[in-house]
Parts: sequence; structure tokens; C-alpha cells
Amino acid sequence: MRKDHEGDARSGGTHGGHRTMAGWWAAFRSSPFLPATVVTVIVAAAAGLFAGSYTYNMANPTPHRIPTAVVGPLHTSAATAFVDGMEKRLNTSLELHPFATGAAARHGVEEQEVFAILTVLPGRVDLAVASAAGASVAQVLTEAAPAVARSVGVPVRISDVKPLQKGDPRGLALFYISLAAVILGFVGATQLSVHASALDPGERIACIVVYALLGGFSIAAVVDWWLGAIRFPFAESWLILAFTMFTTGMVFTMFHTLIGRWALVPTWGLMVLLGNPSSGGAVSWPLLPSLLGHIGRWLPPGASINAQHTAVYFGDAQHVFPFAVLAGWALVATAVFLIWHKRHPGGRRERTSARAAPPPEGTGRDQDAGAV
Repeated sequence: MRKDHEGDARSGGTHGGHRTMAGWWAAFRSSPFLPATVVTVIVAAAAGLFAGSYTYNMANPTPHRIPTAVVGPLHTSAATAFVDGMEKRLNTSLELHPFATGAAARHGVEEQEVFAILTVLPGRVDLAVASAAGASVAQVLTEAAPAVARSVGVPVRISDVKPLQKGDPRGLALFYISLAAVILGFVGATQLSVHASALDPGERIACIVVYALLGGFSIAAVVDWWLGAIRFPFAESWLILAFTMFTTGMVFTMFHTLIGRWALVPTWGLMVLLGNPSSGGAVSWPLLPSLLGHIGRWLPPGASINAQHTAVYFGDAQHVFPFAVLAGWALVATAVFLIWHKRHPGGRRERTSARAAPPPEGTGRDQDAGAV
């Protein structure tokens, strides 16, 4: 009788020669098929979310508010008719900012306070867009303005006061290089966890710093020196890319410390599913859904593109905010990793101490043999 009970215990919950549901579940949980199933579901869901997030933000960008400088008397019949016609055609409002002179309005463009300049002249208006401030916004305005001018009978002249570089006519190069820095930053950290798991905390951080510096240099060198697509302020652009790679690498390391082997899920969701589509790189913030436009500025992808965009096109008006965002994420992630590094599944000291510790009483070879 005792042997029969022992056989039941070893079979994982069988009854009458058939495994019970509890037994099947216990066997499934201890098999590699459970994590494989979870990964399968996550990948399938992430594929749809990835496509959906980009399509939602980029397939049909709709302006919400477009900051526009105004020079001249705004309340003339020509100016009122043109502004009303533009807002009706775009189904949005032009956020008008009056400036005393054209030079002051140009300074507003350089500070990225406005995306266009509307100059009111006797019997006509001039619309100056700034493609470098937002290529998608400039496209929307230049496509709408001629039709509006014809419908309201107000002549309009269109110009571009801040054009994009010739190697980047659609304004997407900065988005792509920032995307590369974001993704490779945390992919590098995942590979360190797989192939160099014995690194101690200081060594791990140092490795992330080194590959971030080398990776940032590689991206900038290929795009500028080799392809000639974008002429960077090289040192500044290189360090922005390196800062981005370090930040996203440490964000993955933080999640790896907190939740272990599933760390890639929140990292991918935060950086790729949410961060990149709302970054303002492919579609300018005034054309994004308003909530995502605000969120994107506070995430590493948006901060990286913001800093890089200003460095390339508005070098004399660089802002502190994007660097503060990157620094905040990097500092929080690094602090979490260092404070709770013993939770991180890596490090030589922890492994050495685990091997050196004597086995708990009653868990020696005799007990193992008896369990078989």
C-alpha cells in the first residue's frame, strides 16, 4: 500500500493510471512550454501593438494647434479671411503669437516657439514655414495655403525660412538615428545579461558606457562622414546618441533587476511602442494626438530627438529640458540597479558566495539518492 502512494506522488497527480488536471498543470508549469507559451502570446500581441501604435500616430496626422507667428495688423479683412480659411480647412486652430518685426518672428522660429510666420501686407499675406522645425507641419501648411488663398481671394506667397538639409528632404533621418540609438541601447544591455552575466554592477555599467560611446560614434560617423545625409555638429550629436544608448541600456538593466527575465517586455513597451511613435521625429508634435505629444517629450526617445533636432538645425538655441529628461531616466535607472543589485541575476561575487555556502542540513547526497 505504501508503495502505491509513493507511485502516485511521483507521477505528479495521477488517478487510476490517468493524470489529473492538477497534475497536468503542475507538469506544464515545470516544463519549458510555459515560458514558450508566454513568449508566443507576448510576441503576437506586441506585433499588433507595434503596427497599431505607429499607424495610429503616423497614418493620418491631424493638426491640433499650430503655433504661428504673426507680423502686421491681424484684424484686417485679408488676414482674418485667410486665418479663418486655414483653420476651417485644417480643422484646427492656428495658435497666433504676435511679433513686432519679422526679425523677432524669425527669432521665435529659432527658439522653436513657432512653426510658421504669417506676415500681413496690404492686400495679401506671406506664409513662411520652417521645415526644419517640423517637416510634417510645413507640408500640411503649404498644401492648405494655396487652396485657401483661392477660396477667400487673398493672394499668398509661401517660402521656407528654415529648410531641411539636402540629404534629408523628408526630415526623417534624425528619427531613424535616434531609433537606432534607443533600440541598440537596450539590446546591448540584454546581450550583456545573456553573454556576460557574471559582470559585477560597476563592470556592467562601465560596459554600457563603453558600447554607448562607441555606438553613438558609429551612428554619427556612418550618417555624416560615409553617407553624407546629415551634417552634424559632430561632437554634440555623438554625445547625444551615446547618452541615449546609455539611458535605454540602464532602463533595461533596471527592469531586469526588478522583474528578472521578462524585463524586455516593459522596456520594449516604454521605448518602442509608446516612446518612438510619440517622439515627434516622424510626425511633429502639433500633428500628434495631444496626450501622446505631451507624453513623448518626457520619454527618452522624444528627449533624444528633441536634443538632436535642436543641435542640427537650431544650434544656438539648445534647450536644457531634453538633457534633463535623459539624465533623469538614467539616474533613476542606475540608482535602482545599484540599490537592489543583489536582485539582478548576475555578478561574480553573488555566484561565488552561493557556490561556497555549505548546503542546507539534510540536503546532501544521501537525501538526493533517497528522493529518487
